[in-house]
Amino acid sequence: MNQSALQARQAPSHKTGISVKKWRGAILWTFLTIYGLLTLYPLFWLFISAFKTNAEFMNRPFALPEAWQLENFTRAWASSKMGTAFLNSVIVSVVSLALTLFIAALASYVLARFKFRFKGWIMTFFVVGMLIPIHSTLVPLFILMKQISLLNTYWALILPYTAFALPTAIFVLTAYLSSVPKEIEEAAYIDGTGLWGVFLRIMLPISLPALATVSILSFLHSWNDFSFALVFISKTSLKTLPLSIATFADGYQTDYGLTLAAMTISVIPTIAMYLMFQEQVMKGMTAGAVKG
Repeated sequence: MNQSALQARQAPSHKTGISVKKWRGAILWTFLTIYGLLTLYPLFWLFISAFKTNAEFMNRPFALPEAWQLENFTRAWASSKMGTAFLNSVIVSVVSLALTLFIAALASYVLARFKFRFKGWIMTFFVVGMLIPIHSTLVPLFILMKQISLLNTYWALILPYTAFALPTAIFVLTAYLSSVPKEIEEAAYIDGTGLWGVFLRIMLPISLPALATVSILSFLHSWNDFSFALVFISKTSLKTLPLSIATFADGYQTDYGLTLAAMTISVIPTIAMYLMFQEQVMKGMTAGAVKG
């Protein structure tokens, strides 16, 4: 009798605990859904506004287009020479990303897996590099580029993009590689694998999540940058997408339909790249935080 009475008393409390957990989960998911919708709405607004005329954009800025203006995209592509600008952005972003990954992977492997003198100072040097405001270097970089005759070349953008992406890339990769057990390397050395073999065949494949994170961050910065391209590039044939989009706005008026259509075209590659690597990005952002 005592045992059955005790079970009867515990049953309501057990059900209450389950209901509380369900309510907490429902509230949490409701909050996350609302936050996600608020975050994605500016992107949705950009897409629908790209199909409007100037008059419709001014009169009904938040409504769906009455007539979908598909010619906005063709006019934007032709009038601002977006084909050339798109190719320039691809060249600059891809080359700077390749250099960033190559240099950062080598430096991070040495910093994470070897012990040597002044290692802490070198890591501090890269961390401090993350704190430097990028645009505060525009004037000295312009003077330097002019003296070495790199203005109006791809390298005027590739080199600064690579240099400013390296501190973050090395910080992320070093944290990730430090969490990899050393027994994996020792087993490879016992099997006769050399230093370069361990780096290329073992450490690089293992660090793919961190490399994906670095790729997203570096690509977004070089693809969307406007200030460096504005200062270092004056030739029309070398202008990148941000400079090309800026041609739709002048001191008197802005063609919002064409501007937003051009922005929609420019944002598609970044969305596609993130969707391709989103799982690896999440792993790379969290894996370095836990050792073992």
